[in-house]
Amino acid sequence: MNLVESIPRSPKIKMKGLVMISRMIDKARAYNSNTLGEYIFPCPLDKIILEFLNTNHKEFAYQTQNLSDKEMASWIEEKCLNRSKDDKEHINKKILDRKPDTPESLNRFDVIRNKINPIAKNVTTWVELIELEESQTLPKIT
Repeated sequence: MNLVESIPRSPKIKMKGLVMISRMIDKARAYNSNTLGEYIFPCPLDKIILEFLNTNHKEFAYQTQNLSDKEMASWIEEKCLNRSKDDKEHINKKILDRKPDTPESLNRFDVIRNKINPIAKNVTTWVELIELEESQTLPKIT
């Protein structure tokens, strides 16, 4: 995947009941091919999932080199054998509801949001900001 020329999947897309996984696969594949562009792998949201899966970004990236999305789904399922549906819902909520939690991160958040759309004050979470930002960079249909 080349994230210099495209965008990763939405953080809201679920794989095996977890948000962020599909997006992380895209970013890990770009990481492996040195085509991350301005994306960060692992970003703070990725780190939440990596900890939940009891793995690290290097192992995750390694797996994406060798496994298809379907095989990655099986690998994720194995990593979650001891996790309940409630555990997954809790981690999804933690990611989807995550807001800036320091004055510095709030300032960075506001700068990014205001640069994209200064009237989008209803955008308050990192996932909402990602979606706002990427909606501005989608390729135009010709």
